Amino acid sequence: MDWKNQVILITGGTGSFGKKFTQTLLAEKQPKKVIIFSRDELKQHEMQVGEFNHPSLRYFIGDIRDRERLVRAMHGVNIVVHAAALKQVPACEYNPMEAIKTNIMGTANVVEAALDAGVKKVMTISTDKAVSPANLYGATKLAAEKLTVQNNAYAAGTATRYSCVRYGNVVGSRGSVVPLFLKQRESGMITITDERMTRFWLSLDQGVKFVIDCIEQMEGGEVFVPKIPSTKVIDLAKAIVPNAKINIIGIRPGEKLHEDLISDDEARHSVELDSMYVIQPAEATWFGYSWKDKGKPLPDGFTYTSDNNSEWLDIDGIKKFVAPFEELFKQGKLEG
Repeated sequence: MDWKNQVILITGGTGSFGKKFTQTLLAEKQPKKVIIFSRDELKQHEMQVGEFNHPSLRYFIGDIRDRERLVRAMHGVNIVVHAAALKQVPACEYNPMEAIKTNIMGTANVVEAALDAGVKKVMTISTDKAVSPANLYGATKLAAEKLTVQNNAYAAGTATRYSCVRYGNVVGSRGSVVPLFLKQRESGMITITDERMTRFWLSLDQGVKFVIDCIEQMEGGEVFVPKIPSTKVIDLAKAIVPNAKINIIGIRPGEKLHEDLISDDEARHSVELDSMYVIQPAEATWFGYSWKDKGKPLPDGFTYTSDNNSEWLDIDGIKKFVAPFEELFKQGKLEG
C-alpha cells in the first residue's frame, strides 16, 4: 500500500491515540495529507503550536454528531480512522444519552458520510469492553462495531470498505490507571477496586502500529484482535509503587473482573494468525471471508479473556511498559 498518495482523516485526532497515530504516519509513511477532526479548538491549537505543525497536517473543527461537517471534512479523503468517542465508564453511566449520541449516532454519521464521500477504507477503533458489555460504554462500542461492519452491506457496490480494530487497555493513555497510580504514589496509598482484577495491556506504539498493519490488510467486514499480554491490576500497582498500601474499595458499577476480546460465539467464525485473531463477519453476504484461507480455525468453546490468556506480564515486565511514562510524569507531560 502506497501511503504517500493517501489522504487520511482521524476523528478524535487530538486524543492520545490520534496524536501518536499522526506522529507515526508522518515519521514512517509520509502521507499526502492528514486531517485532524475534533471538536476541541484548544487541543487543536496546542497540537499546532507544539510538535504537530507539519505541512501535511490540516485541522478541522467539528463534531462527529454533525453529519454535514463530516461530509465536508471527508472530501477527497481516502482513509478514515474513527477514534472519536466518549470512553470514561463512569461518565457514560451518568450521561447515557451523551454516550449514545457520540459513540453510536456519531459512528453512524462517520460510516455514512464516508460512503457518500467515496472514502476507500474506514477503520473504527473499538475496545475489549464491547464484548459481552457490562456497562453503557461497552454497549455503545458494540453498537459502533455493528454499525461499522454492517455498513459493508450498503457499500458492496462501491469501493468503500469498513473494518474494526478491537484491543485492550492502552498503557498511559488519557484516562488510564497508570497516571492515577503515579499520582497516588505520592501518598503511598493505591486504590484498587478488586485484587482479582485482570486486564489486557498494550502500549500506544503497539496499538498504532497494529492499526496501520490492519488498514493495509483489511478487506472489509473484519474485526482485528491483536495477541497481547494480560496483567493483574494489583501487580501493576506493585510495579509502580512497590511498598504501597493497597486500599480495596470494591468493584464499581459496570466494571468487570476480567475483560473479553473474543467471545465463544465470535470464535466460531474467527481465525488465528501468528500475531492476531480475525473475527470474520457472522453472515458472509458480501465479503470478508477469505481470511479462513489465511489462518486456522479456533477450537470449539474458545474464548480470549484477560484471565485465560497464555501470555502474562510479571512485575518486571510491567515496569518496562510503565518506564516511559515515569519520565513524562516527572516532566508534567503525562495526561490523566
